[in-house]
Amino acid sequence: MRVYLYTILMCLFIVSTSCAQQNELKILPGAENTQDYLPLLQGKSVGFVGNQSSLVGNQHLVDFLFAKNIKIQRIFSPEHGFRGVADAGEKIKNSKDVKTGISIVSLYGKHFKPSKEEVQGIDVMVFDIQDVGVRFYTYISTLHYVMEICAEQNIPLIVLDRPNPNAHYVDGPLLEKKYASFVGMHPVPVVYGLTIGEYAKMINGEAWLKGSVKCDLTVIHCRNWNRNQIYDLPVKPSPNLPNALSVALYPSLCFFEGTTVSAGRGTDYPFQCFGHPNMKNDGYSYTPRSIPGASKYPKFKGKVCYGYDLSRYNLVDFRNRKALDLSFLIKAYQQLQANKKFFNTFFRNLAGTNQLKLQIEKGMSEEDIRESWQEDLKAYKNIRKKYLIYPDWE
Repeated sequence: MRVYLYTILMCLFIVSTSCAQQNELKILPGAENTQDYLPLLQGKSVGFVGNQSSLVGNQHLVDFLFAKNIKIQRIFSPEHGFRGVADAGEKIKNSKDVKTGISIVSLYGKHFKPSKEEVQGIDVMVFDIQDVGVRFYTYISTLHYVMEICAEQNIPLIVLDRPNPNAHYVDGPLLEKKYASFVGMHPVPVVYGLTIGEYAKMINGEAWLKGSVKCDLTVIHCRNWNRNQIYDLPVKPSPNLPNALSVALYPSLCFFEGTTVSAGRGTDYPFQCFGHPNMKNDGYSYTPRSIPGASKYPKFKGKVCYGYDLSRYNLVDFRNRKALDLSFLIKAYQQLQANKKFFNTFFRNLAGTNQLKLQIEKGMSEEDIRESWQEDLKAYKNIRKKYLIYPDWE
């Protein structure tokens, strides 16, 4: 009887220990570590910058804070809107949150930076948005302007950090100042290898804010995460990045936004395919359609595009390459170079330089193009090291 009871107790101990270990290893974004930031918000008037990715478990952070009697004075909404249902580049109007009635200020269109009046009365600002670690993904530009107004108005900023699904490598040309825009504001490569909290530290440390002002910055760290882990995002970071593969391919395929080629917007596989009505038929075709909330007016709407299906790529194999894949862009250019309008002026903003366009037009190989980045990347990596919160992969 004692042996039987001992066996049961040992089994229960093993199960409970295993569960505890699994819980310890669970990746916890900054928003999940409520004990680290709730005390900083108690009794304060809070401004909140976020979108549909601002989650605590399965609950939106605003709803969570509202239930905790945290006074949220105003919500600031980036590209795609607060609940994440607007198209890329779509004008978003100021409104009220349907669940809480809190006023929402749009930080997109022509209004990128909160005004002095819009932050009046705010004691502390909270920023919680899932980034994907790519320079032309505009949430880091929103972060810049929020940091700037906070610095100017002496408002402390709390950034709730989240894992970067593309933090396992650094690659691409550095942005040249003359090509700075909302799709690239800082001299960093296309894939910069930092979490959004680390990036905020770099903005501060490198004095990139207007007038070299400094923001009173607190970063709430993630737990149990390292840069080589595949992090399954709990919610789409934006309407056209529906899964981990699209997030991994995005740094390479978004260059097509600056060309005449479709990157799959208006399909079930955005940023997992590419094509054009005049490309060679490789046995794959698709017809872009209007998808409200994702792509109302996709390139080549209603026209058959011939091209390449990447949706069956092996995510692990692609991640292990740890580099941008320029073969897609080069292949499309080689097929369509007779079209003198292959590149548009937006391409230079995405690339952050005019050199990449010229290199492809000259017929340079992917290896030679990448080699031309290395000196700048080495210098950037030395700067990047100063702002790392989590252990590096090198």
